[in-house]
Amino acid sequence: MQYVWQHRLLVQTDMHTTDGERIVIIDPGRLNTASGPDFFNAKVQIGSRVWAGDVEIHVRATDWHRHGHDADPAYDSVVLHVVDTDDGRISRRNGEVIPQMVMRCRSDFHRSYAALTERADRDLPCHEWIKAMPQLHMTDWMTSLAYERVYYKADRIMELLSEYAGNWEEVGYITLARALGFGLNAEPMERLARALPMHFLRKHADDVTALEGLLLGQAGLLQQSPDIHDPYLITLRREHQFYQAKFSLLPLQPLGWKMSGIRPQSFPYRRIAYLAALIHDDSRFASTLLSLGGIAEAIAFFQRPVEGFWARHYTFGRTLDTPLSGLSRTAAIGMVINVVVPLIMAHGMATGRDERLTQAMEMLQALPSERNVIIDLFTRAGVGCRDAFTSQALIHLRRMYCEPRRCLFCRVGHRMLAATARRRDA
Repeated sequence: MQYVWQHRLLVQTDMHTTDGERIVIIDPGRLNTASGPDFFNAKVQIGSRVWAGDVEIHVRATDWHRHGHDADPAYDSVVLHVVDTDDGRISRRNGEVIPQMVMRCRSDFHRSYAALTERADRDLPCHEWIKAMPQLHMTDWMTSLAYERVYYKADRIMELLSEYAGNWEEVGYITLARALGFGLNAEPMERLARALPMHFLRKHADDVTALEGLLLGQAGLLQQSPDIHDPYLITLRREHQFYQAKFSLLPLQPLGWKMSGIRPQSFPYRRIAYLAALIHDDSRFASTLLSLGGIAEAIAFFQRPVEGFWARHYTFGRTLDTPLSGLSRTAAIGMVINVVVPLIMAHGMATGRDERLTQAMEMLQALPSERNVIIDLFTRAGVGCRDAFTSQALIHLRRMYCEPRRCLFCRVGHRMLAATARRRDA
């Protein structure tokens, strides 16, 4: 009922008070999510008079008394009581009767809402409505979602900047480490980066073995294979033990690394070793990423070859016959999307340089679309996706609207429910 009132989904010609006076909604007011009336600062015309005040909504009119509103001064400003069932008259504390209106939603509206939200986190129950959406409306929605996605990531970086006193190198390091987790191991990678700050690792940036020993040791990955007698594993354990004693490093709580369901190329051993290699090559890579000349240069930054032990290993133990490459082009593009673009966006926000904001969005529009189960889901529903700008919009739609079942706030869901609400019952 709040949704119907907020979005004016009533048939205005049918709106009357229980006393027969005609009602016109001039302004439904602002939805209140705290205590007090449901809508603040509404404006309604009742008969020939215009009222400005609050609106309260109940399923039954007698809920007014059941909830104690008749004795609460916060409800003295209510100018209209909207109910589904008229089972009594209500009044303010001074005895003044409050106008009351019966708002009966279409009988199948709740069923439509339930059908939409109950499966939204597992399926795409609105796929037929997506196909029927005018292209202009869908394009506008995708644009809003893409911007919402990038600002969401940039805001996270801004929070880190506040936490780390404006240190872009620390923030860039944490952001990059998280992105190297590629979803499943994002949280453990971020926790590891926070536990071993960049300013600490920079002191040992000239020794990649020391970096690997520090990172893999603190990650708890050097202790997970006690029966493997790999010479390099023994070397890294020795490195970690030395620095752990020298700097009084405390062992971290188990970080919850995910090994199953991911390709060997994405094992946390290799991702952490790759992070160590980046620090070894360029310990101030945040500055480097913010000064990249273009997309090709950004992709090349993440496609550097893997050298040393990890050129022929997924983990400790068996040596592979064929050398392994670094990040694939697809993975490198993912790093540009999840690291470079948000960093540039946040830098523009922090410095007030609007051209940086434009640069970030233009990079997304120039990058190819990501390919994953979310994109495939929407592609089957008829949504074209040619660039990262659109794929980021679809990922945001799925993560922030479909999975949390926020269909009421999605333009597709709203269009579907609004059409149901506006149809009259037979």
